[in-house]
Amino acid sequence: MTLIPNWREVLKWAWSIRLAALAAVLSGVEIALPLFAESFPRGAFAGLSFLATVGAFIARFVAQQGITK
Repeated sequence: MTLIPNWREVLKWAWSIRLAALAAVLSGVEIALPLFAESFPRGAFAGLSFLATVGAFIARFVAQQGITK
């Protein structure tokens, strides 16, 4: 596996990376939250995680300002 030459820049600025990280956080919250509170609707964070993942997929194909090739 070979990384792209500007992987640090992509990691720092790409929306696809940011949205994928958000999806990971929301998945973790979905697991941990029921241990502390039961006031959230079941599957709410799973749904938000799904939307963040779809957003990351779409963002991966959109040209983003500030990132050079």
